[in-house]
Amino acid sequence: MTVRKLSKLELRIMEALWASGPASVREVQETFPQAARPAYTTIQTTMYRLEAKRAIRRVKKISNAHIFEAVISKNTAHRRIVDELLSVFGGRSQPVMSHLIEAGKLTLDDLREAEQTLRRLAREKAK
Repeated sequence: MTVRKLSKLELRIMEALWASGPASVREVQETFPQAARPAYTTIQTTMYRLEAKRAIRRVKKISNAHIFEAVISKNTAHRRIVDELLSVFGGRSQPVMSHLIEAGKLTLDDLREAEQTLRRLAREKAK
């Protein structure tokens, strides 16, 4: 399934659904901090857009409230974001890795774990 690009607000709504499971617009809105909480109608409109993108779906209706759940997994959405980022660099990961290292966001432990993953994938591919 191809996932269309998600905005920051859409991604934040998806995070709320991944964390809580099925939820109403009001329940999703209440996951935002009080000081920076978007209007109910903003969340509602954004959730309808996510539904149009087939990232979420309505699962039931309780009174006037629709209950939505995530259709795409967190892993799928994150992979799409990483793929978009890499496309900015022509598909090359080295500039991103360099930046992460220089910013102190990539540790030796992270690199060791990545190396183990690469070795495991190579073994699986060789089979």
